[in-house]
Amino acid sequence: MPTRQGWTIAVSAIAAIVVGRVFGILELYVIGAALAVAVALAVLVVQVFRPRLHVVRWVHPSMLTVGDAGRVDLTIENRGSVRTPRVSLVEPVGTSSSARLTIASLGSGQHVDAGYRVPAQRRGVLTIGPTTIERRDLLGLAGDTTVVAPAAEVTVAPQTLDVAMPSLGHGVLGRHLLALAQRTGVGEFHSLRDYVPGDEPRSIHWRASARSEDLKVRQHEAQGVRRCIVVLDRDVDSYPAPVDDEAADVFERAITAAASVAISAERAGLTTRFVTGGGIDLRGPEVATHALERLASIEPGPAIDEIERDPGEGLGLVVVVTSSPDRDAWRQTDRNADPTLTRIGIFTAPGHTGAGRLTVDASSLDTFRDQWHRLAGTRGLNHELHTSGVPA
Repeated sequence: MPTRQGWTIAVSAIAAIVVGRVFGILELYVIGAALAVAVALAVLVVQVFRPRLHVVRWVHPSMLTVGDAGRVDLTIENRGSVRTPRVSLVEPVGTSSSARLTIASLGSGQHVDAGYRVPAQRRGVLTIGPTTIERRDLLGLAGDTTVVAPAAEVTVAPQTLDVAMPSLGHGVLGRHLLALAQRTGVGEFHSLRDYVPGDEPRSIHWRASARSEDLKVRQHEAQGVRRCIVVLDRDVDSYPAPVDDEAADVFERAITAAASVAISAERAGLTTRFVTGGGIDLRGPEVATHALERLASIEPGPAIDEIERDPGEGLGLVVVVTSSPDRDAWRQTDRNADPTLTRIGIFTAPGHTGAGRLTVDASSLDTFRDQWHRLAGTRGLNHELHTSGVPA
């Protein structure tokens, strides 16, 4: 197809031919004809002599994280029998930007490597490509565009914060878990002791109690947290249509908080489970990776159905991420009958400071990070933002 310059020359050629014909100006007629032939030859050249270029694309890492930057590497190979002209390689990145690279002339069988960086600015699925080769003739009168590689989709996972898991006896949560472990008898058997109000009836050693004047309970060696269930409330009623940027961030902070807890729990070696609306209940190995893939494109939608009882053993956390403590997801998890599970609330809407002893105000990411580490007793650790560590 003619370029803008080519169309200008073509229109000028027609005008020159018409004027030369009407007024009998032979020179003007010849000039117009020559210009028309030049444009026609340029179009013919770029259409017939198309370079046979083969392009292979790699994206590193395979999953990006908001705030990080990935890299796209390209290998361009000339699979034709003649030398290619100089061309431009264009690759759309998302809907609003593109990468443009100039590829020098390549001999038959030669290849060249190129690449560029891709900033991940928001979670979702980023479409890269399709890759096209743009070629023009020497005079710039005609150009041709050829697709040489299909489009590819890259997942951009949400931003995550490093939130350390609690240790028994440290912080408000750690002291609660230590008392819970002693009361419920979770862990290896250590000895017998006298019953005190608050001990679980199932920890009573009835045979030893029958030989004593007082009830005896099993004293177990306390073990740390073994499992973590992350519950994300995505109920559309919990996140009304935003009227400003601050309101829009309520759901995004919920995404970040849920992703942060899930990946931190898995890194700490806890058996991790991720539950949200729409029947999503992720378990097994690499739960955090699968959760990040879901969270990359998830939006407010259906409410959470009844959560199936967790079959795991040992102390555990049920971390409920929602906008406020008056939401159904928070009230529903209050009916948990497993005494070894401790419920923690993370509330992302402003105005819920002090909602409970085991709750976290996430009205901003800085507040969420600081309050979580205060709750877990890990305030002195490094809490910098980091990439999610998903394998490439």
